[in-house]
Amino acid sequence: MSHIFVLRATTNRENQVIDFITTNVKKKKLDVHSLIKAHGMRGYIFIEAENREAAEEAFLGVPYAKNLLPKELKYDEIKTMVEPIKVQVNIRENDIVEIITGPFKREKAKVMRIDQQKEEVVVELLESPVPIPITLKLDSIRVIIREDEKGE
Repeated sequence: MSHIFVLRATTNRENQVIDFITTNVKKKKLDVHSLIKAHGMRGYIFIEAENREAAEEAFLGVPYAKNLLPKELKYDEIKTMVEPIKVQVNIRENDIVEIITGPFKREKAKVMRIDQQKEEVVVELLESPVPIPITLKLDSIRVIIREDEKGE
């Protein structure tokens, strides 16, 4: 049966730590099943392994890896962080949106296309002299004017 352990790592170095651990696990043929860097949890990596010894052996000598937290986790405790949740979006083509993150923050744009699978939207900036399509994540925009609410 697998167990889930939490590894403390240097903040913003989680991807490097995962790469090093992956190499260690393959080289030493350890019983480590998965490594997870949960979105929004900086400085921590979840290690799914057969036992604590395998998890500890996996990060032995790895730069930026600190230590395992003493308590083992149950899957239910991290389920919401690791399972994708489908969010039903209420955005339609031709809606006017405001970009809320990134270099175009506070710019207004028109929705040209929506890709539900990739959770992306293609918009064109309204104040731009030349229409340039920009692909953004759905959570980086908010609707300010609906297509069907425009005065006609």
